[in-house]
This record gives sequence, structure tokens and C-alpha cells, in this order.
Amino acid sequence: MFVELNNLLNTNPDRAEQGKLTLLCDAKTDGSFLVHHFLSFYLKANCKVCFVALFQSFSHYNIVGQKLGVNLTVARERGQLVFLEGLKSAVDVFFQTQEEPHPLQFLREANAGNLKPLFEFVREALKPVDGGEARWTYPVLLVDDLSVLLSLGVGAVAVLDFIHYCRATVCWELKGNMVILVHDSGDVEDEENDILLNGVSHQSHLILRAEGLATGFCRDVHGQLRILWRRPSQPTAQRDQSLTYQYKIQDKSVSFFAKGMSPAVL
Repeated sequence: MFVELNNLLNTNPDRAEQGKLTLLCDAKTDGSFLVHHFLSFYLKANCKVCFVALFQSFSHYNIVGQKLGVNLTVARERGQLVFLEGLKSAVDVFFQTQEEPHPLQFLREANAGNLKPLFEFVREALKPVDGGEARWTYPVLLVDDLSVLLSLGVGAVAVLDFIHYCRATVCWELKGNMVILVHDSGDVEDEENDILLNGVSHQSHLILRAEGLATGFCRDVHGQLRILWRRPSQPTAQRDQSLTYQYKIQDKSVSFFAKGMSPAVL
């Protein structure tokens, strides 16, 4: 995890809020560093994590995770991490006989809108263990990248239904957290992606939006991060609070600074 980002969000693994949905969004840049941050954050917080990884392989996340101080292989072996590797599982759906519905069963169906097996996978992965003292602090669902479901033929409404049921189970029933990455294509004709992005934004308590620089590539500034806290229960004047920082990604960390305050500029 990135300590500087924790400081900006005023949180740490020992005192993270529960029952929250966090939206990660990237536009004209790669926002995957935010996914790696929250994955390592919740593993260090001793949470039970269900990671629906639709964009990269397990080895990729594991290599980056080790740089951030977590070992995904060990976490999976001890039962803390339940990892759905979308790239590998998609092959299994087509070429292996399944006794029970596969989480990505919709890939074989003419109507690609049925995400119930995927929801059942999440619910089963995060359900509390009967009897005995709780081993993990609280459950967390992490999805990278939700937009992939659109490219696989699932409609935005079906994906939003999936998020609604996951939120009802993880955030409300189990008092856990959800972290979802949605890519902003910036294409005005991509109505499905706009519906998905706006729908998840409306349900989110925290939105982190990574954006590329309007001026193009810069060696010392890789992009800017917009942070929006949404508090629906607060009065209108106090409901939303936003901050914007620029950032530079390094090998094992990310440095943040106010716009125009890059050490290279100063």
C-alpha cells in the first residue's frame, strides 16, 4: 500500500471505515496502481478479500504485491484471499466440464446478462464461517476491471444489478467494503460505459479518479488524482468534498503533491 495515499484519505489498515463502496476510475491513464494499493491495504488489515480479477493474471498481481509488502500466494493458501482469475477461468468455461455453474458461465450463454453465478461465487467466498471466533476483521470485494464485463457482452443494467446485490450482501449484511475499478473510455458514443460509470458513482462513498495530464506525457508527473468524498446523509453544503493532487509512480511507492508543486518544477 502507499502511505502517502493513506494520509490523503486519512485512513490506515487499523482504522478503516466499514460498509463503504469505493469507486476507482481511470481516464487516459492507467489507474491499476490504485487497485494494488487497496489489495495490499486490506490484506494488511487482516480482511477476508474476494478478488475478481478480470484484467490481469494472478502472477502479475502477486509480483506487484510483493513490492508492496504482501504475498498473495501465502494469503490464498491461508484462506484470506479468494482469487478469481478471469483470464484463466474463461478458458475453463469453454473447455472443461463443470459440475456446477461457473462464475463466468455467462460466456457460454446466448444471453450474456446472467451474472447470478458470479454473485453466488462472491457470496460463498465471503460468507462468515459458522462457529468459533472470527478469523478475519471484515470481508472485502475487489473487482478489476468492471468494464471488461461490458466488452464481454454483458449489458450495463445487468452489471449494475450485480453491483447492487453485492453491495447489499457485502456492505450492508456483512458490514464489509467494496472496491470497484471502472474504466472511463471518454467515448461519447459509448452509452453503456457511461451508464455503468454513472450508476456506480451514484452508489459510491469515495471516488478516486486517475487522469492523464492534459498537456501529455511528463517524466516527473504521471497524472492527477481527483478524490471525491460523498456523504449522502450529510446536509447539502457538507455532502461532497473533493481534492485534486498530481502524482508520480515509483517502483515501490507513489508520491503525491499539489498541482504545480512537483519537486522537478520547484
